[in-house]
Amino acid sequence: MRWLNSVILFIFVDMISGGLGSGDLEAWFQNLMLSAGGEKSEGKGAAMAGWKDLPMELLLRIISLLDDRMVIVASAVCTGWRDSLCLGLTNLSLSWCKNNMNSLVQSLVPKFTKLQVLTLRQDRPQLEDIAVETVANYCHDLRDLDLSKSFRLTDRSLHALAHGCPRLTKLNISGCSAFSDSALAYLTDYCRNLKNLNLCGCVRAATDSALQAIAYNCGQLQTLILGWCEGVSDNGVTSLAVGCPDLRALDLCGCVLITDESVIALANGCPRLRSLGLYYCKNITDRAMYSLANSRVKSKHGLWGSMQNNSDEKEGLMNLNISQCTALTPPAVQAVCDSFPALHTCPERHSLIISGCLNLTSVHCACAVQAQRVSFSADCLVGSLILTLANFCDSYFESDISISTLLDPIWILSMVWSCIF
Repeated sequence: MRWLNSVILFIFVDMISGGLGSGDLEAWFQNLMLSAGGEKSEGKGAAMAGWKDLPMELLLRIISLLDDRMVIVASAVCTGWRDSLCLGLTNLSLSWCKNNMNSLVQSLVPKFTKLQVLTLRQDRPQLEDIAVETVANYCHDLRDLDLSKSFRLTDRSLHALAHGCPRLTKLNISGCSAFSDSALAYLTDYCRNLKNLNLCGCVRAATDSALQAIAYNCGQLQTLILGWCEGVSDNGVTSLAVGCPDLRALDLCGCVLITDESVIALANGCPRLRSLGLYYCKNITDRAMYSLANSRVKSKHGLWGSMQNNSDEKEGLMNLNISQCTALTPPAVQAVCDSFPALHTCPERHSLIISGCLNLTSVHCACAVQAQRVSFSADCLVGSLILTLANFCDSYFESDISISTLLDPIWILSMVWSCIF
């Protein structure tokens, strides 16, 4: 029976994408069963009577090979397939929909009640609150929701998600500029399992008041993106440092109000911080950099020493963006670079980003320095060889060295050896 399943799996994908009708499906299945000799299912003693009787496991395996548009087509084939998909489909993206996404969500979501990941990212605003309310009413197991660039959504959507999707661990509402900070705080009071939250560009929602609510309600938070949320200040960030000690990645790019106090609080309160974005935070000074460097020393010898792995590069900062932080000086940034081996200025890895800071061009990671040394040694060797050969050419015509000696490999190696040592 395994070979028959494989044949069905291969042909069915082509069948669905080709848009065969019900009559074609019946004929296709009968021909396939005849070619199989009417073989019976293993362990069940009963043959499949038609294409509608495909086992759920095989159907879901087939569906996993299709894009989301074909999944929707498959769900309309028959009631049995729709019910199977309703029970088995956990991941769906409608970002391909360029028109009428709002209506599509309202018609499809009630069929797929077991969804755990739903992506509704848009190139242009389509979604309205009624679509999100439908999601909240039917998808109570939802863990990951992407609503980015949904400019039409209002606080109604966040209130609906708070009540309908309390298991959310990842939420992307970047660019949803109509949300308020009170609605975001309300959401976090119900969705306390949030670990990944993208608020980039949510100027009205991402305020110090909202960050304090996040810090109080979402202690498991690991990733927070606050890019260009200009209302965020030290009060909000220091609250996060206290309430979210497991924070791994924080993007504060464009948060122009923050100062050294925010970075110092993060250095002291978030020992697992791996990525920090401070682009265009012009109030950051050397004091913040030295606090980061000192936190590495504390993590090695103090309270968090037990959490360290054998590899230093797996601990501490791995990405730091300080572009346009023009108040920083090379010694302070070099101290950070020296403290965290995973920060690199070399082109191959480049995780310490200092663009726009011409005064920091002298900062280099360890491998960049080593590469410079190797390059310098190679240049010295080549120079020494050239000088030796030049001296030899000057004296060749005054000596009695024969052409055969000049072409002798052993003699050439001895010349190179003398240049090296």
